[in-house]
Amino acid sequence: MTDLPKAKLRVGFVGSGFIAHFHLKAMLNVRNVEVTGVYSRSAEKRQRFVEQVAELGLGECRSHDSLESLVRAKDVDAIWILSPNYTRLDTMRVIHAEVVAGRSEVIAVACEKPLARTIGEAREMLHLAEDAKLNHGYLENQVFCTPVLRGKEIIWRRAASATGRPYLARAAEEHSGPHEPWFWQGDKQGGGVLSDMMCHSVEVARHLLTAPGAPRNSLKIKSVNGTVANLKWTRPAYADQLRSRFGAEVDYRNRPSEDFARGTISLEDEDGNELMIEATTSWAYVGAGLRIQLELLGPEYAMEFNSLATGLKVFMSRAVTGSEGEDLVEKQNAEQGLMPVLEDEPGIYGYTDENRHMVECFRKGEKPLETFEDGLGVVEMLMGLYRSAEIGETVHFPAPDLEHYVPVVARKGA
Repeated sequence: MTDLPKAKLRVGFVGSGFIAHFHLKAMLNVRNVEVTGVYSRSAEKRQRFVEQVAELGLGECRSHDSLESLVRAKDVDAIWILSPNYTRLDTMRVIHAEVVAGRSEVIAVACEKPLARTIGEAREMLHLAEDAKLNHGYLENQVFCTPVLRGKEIIWRRAASATGRPYLARAAEEHSGPHEPWFWQGDKQGGGVLSDMMCHSVEVARHLLTAPGAPRNSLKIKSVNGTVANLKWTRPAYADQLRSRFGAEVDYRNRPSEDFARGTISLEDEDGNELMIEATTSWAYVGAGLRIQLELLGPEYAMEFNSLATGLKVFMSRAVTGSEGEDLVEKQNAEQGLMPVLEDEPGIYGYTDENRHMVECFRKGEKPLETFEDGLGVVEMLMGLYRSAEIGETVHFPAPDLEHYVPVVARKGA
């Protein structure tokens, strides 16, 4: 890394699906970056991705027909792992092997949430990155949401400094269900909505409770208590709807994953003060679209954010008809009535600032705010919540028996 800082970071994408395009749109507002390569299993999707890079003016992107080809490319400095959960560890193993063997000049890797499906997988992801001497970043966008960045700065500077640190963070995320079939399959995704969405909620809440400049592990996890449920998608009509949309592999009559999850996490700060996180997530929400709700409470103050309480709204009567889409808000559920409009989803959801932060850290050789260590910490909390839900009891930390724990819905043959 002696040639740092780099004038521009040249990024290669692993994955060309929904989340990859979200990151690509975010890159439009990031300086000092070019998207120079992409690998995914679908040649057709790779080509669409290459065309969008050109359309956005983000560099000359090449389509690679193998992961090894992307990692070995002389015009790729960093890899963004944005492929499905069940592919991420194998992807990291290839990156590690190529770098250690001297066949790759990649200096950094970033991975989309969650880092892995189990604690063991997450720990190996971290080991591989560090063994290859790669800078690493965990892509948790909600930590970089513009309301979170601004709200945390104000609360800690004005309120916490006067009356004491915050002690309770609440986080909720809900929508009507994922786009791709693998999300609904417990073994491939690693779980259900708890794995898919509570990874956001627990980490953004932990971030809000962490003092500015302090590492995330400055807060010690004491215990977790979780509940999971199947509220909507196991009902026969909805289970059949999933099967019709995604095929026989998504069988919610016989092999469902949870579509609702609740978690309570007890923590302790450096001075022994008790802190709490309350998190809820759902794939059973019926509303305008994806809804994120955040609260931070302290001795004499409170902060709150609701992603659907937008300044811009439109109304469309029954006379306005057209095809379904997601042009107003992600996971949009209707095209008529009073609709909130998120005019800059990549910015509000945190993807823009997240990518800007990772690019600058990798370009300069600095440690990011969110690393694979933090991603491992998130997976530890998630596995504790799954175990708690399974046994119906609070799980106390440290919990070494979670090291090889697999959630019920992710177990083969479950």
